[in-house]
Amino acid sequence: MKKLLFQFDTDLSPSVFDSVVAYDGGADHVIGHGGLTPAGVGTLVDGTIFTRAPKDKKNTAIFVGGSDMQAGEALFKAVKSRFFGDFRVSIMLDSNGSNTTAAAAIAKLMTSGSIRNQRAVVLAGTGPVGQRAAFMLAKEGASEVIITSRQQSRAETVAKQIQQRFDVEVIPVEAFDAEARARIIEEADIVVATGATGVELIRGEHWQSLQRLKMIADANATPPLGIGGVDMMDRGTKRFGALAWGAIGFGTLKLSLHRACIGRLFESNDRVLDAEEIFEIAKTMA
Repeated sequence: MKKLLFQFDTDLSPSVFDSVVAYDGGADHVIGHGGLTPAGVGTLVDGTIFTRAPKDKKNTAIFVGGSDMQAGEALFKAVKSRFFGDFRVSIMLDSNGSNTTAAAAIAKLMTSGSIRNQRAVVLAGTGPVGQRAAFMLAKEGASEVIITSRQQSRAETVAKQIQQRFDVEVIPVEAFDAEARARIIEEADIVVATGATGVELIRGEHWQSLQRLKMIADANATPPLGIGGVDMMDRGTKRFGALAWGAIGFGTLKLSLHRACIGRLFESNDRVLDAEEIFEIAKTMA
């Protein structure tokens, strides 16, 4: 029986990246639907849960994606609300690659040192990857997790969302420019940059002399990188006393993790893969 993956995307055009990885992860066919909202997804979900016998439902799965994580979370919730009893299929959420990217980055940092009792800063941490990374750092026992934003109100809103979703506390801090961000990381043990593509958040001079800094990771693979002085190919590379991870350095795990998660969707009809589950898988693969 064919393994069918239905790609439910909140953007008008389903992600080509997600489609390619879905095939590489083991799907026989990927059927994309774009521009979906919670109000309009019901009949699509019904089509996935009422068409195959119980023993065969594991061969149908749903992937929720798109560039907007909040929209993805709402769609994810709406899809799950249609399930009942054994009338369900496995489902995965990875809007903007947030879960798999953050999980890969933090899992790789954990191979370089302990996160427990460390002070962590997530630069530009209000985006999808930053929010997930902040949660994972807090979950692994960081003594303090700071998320920065150019606007204090935005940082506070996201901190509240993280607390409500994951029941962990993060500290919202406004940092409008590189100098402000440099001051915030002065006492950091771990720095993770999750800013927009091609935006340098801090320069090399801002971190290369910090004695306390132990680990640093940058999710940006498009020059200029988010952290000056880090190479996108870094794989736990020693740089000025800190162990550095670049976007390609942990990106290999991100892709492997994404594929592995797709494969697991077809193992049963009741798998639910969100940040927590994906992070646990990442730790076993790192």
